[in-house]
Amino acid sequence: MRFAKGHGTENDFVLVPDPAGEFPITAGLAARLCDRRAGLGADGVLRIVRAAAAGDEAPPPLAGAAPPGPVPEWFMDYRNADGSLAEMCGNGIRVFARYLIDSGLAAGPEIAIATRSGTRRVRQEGTGDISADLGPAAVLGPGSAVAGGRACDGLRISVGNPHLACVTGDPLDSFDLSAPPSLDPVAFPEGANLELVLVTGPGSLSMRVHERGSGETRSCGTGAVAAALAAAVAAAPAGGHGNDPAGNDPAGNDPAGRDLVGKDHGRWQVTVPGGTLTVTLEAGAAWLSGPAVIVAEGELDPAWLAAAAG
Repeated sequence: MRFAKGHGTENDFVLVPDPAGEFPITAGLAARLCDRRAGLGADGVLRIVRAAAAGDEAPPPLAGAAPPGPVPEWFMDYRNADGSLAEMCGNGIRVFARYLIDSGLAAGPEIAIATRSGTRRVRQEGTGDISADLGPAAVLGPGSAVAGGRACDGLRISVGNPHLACVTGDPLDSFDLSAPPSLDPVAFPEGANLELVLVTGPGSLSMRVHERGSGETRSCGTGAVAAALAAAVAAAPAGGHGNDPAGNDPAGNDPAGRDLVGKDHGRWQVTVPGGTLTVTLEAGAAWLSGPAVIVAEGELDPAWLAAAAG
């Protein structure tokens, strides 16, 4: 079995090229591949398979999630470091696209990639960075968690996968993210990524993240989008959120900022422990841009693979 190793702002992945759909990745094998001592080490596994060959591995996209455009040739089959399936991965899809373009499997500069959250557009910029349209991020309402014994209040946000983005005025390194946060199972039945967000200036923020199924990571692409949207809500003038059509606020404003969704919020520079990402929040789209690097390629030892797969 061939593999490649890549990362986007040090959010790292094992890539398994499987165009014909011959090597489905089980939860156990994904966890072994991601083991940083007994495997290759990564935050997740990206299986590169043609959509037509993926079969049941590629479920129908979520209703309304796929933007109009070409039918994607490739499906991003993504698993977290613990082997669990994930709907979406922002840095992962950018590294996925980098591999497709560099290996000649797809012609850029723009390609469509199928994911469990629908089809996403990805393009190679003139700078060499890879940008991905992660679709419209949605504010679902307020939420809370307990991380390292500290209560964190924030916004529940969907970027094709669930997030709790908490804007704080405290130094980010004062939080303990070594253990999974405690989340309300009613609000987050599938779990969620937790982002801690510190606004550092107009259009700029710093972020730390604990990813569902992977632990604290050096970066998270969908988390960067969630953080930028939460920062935009926090920066909105008090009482200036507009009308709340759901009637949740008797004054006619939605303090959770749900009516800010679908509007332009400009460009945000997001600093993560692994580098810097750019998020552009447009009406109906959230673009994530940054470096995507393929570090190495190789072949798994057959004996190791047989033991890991067994």
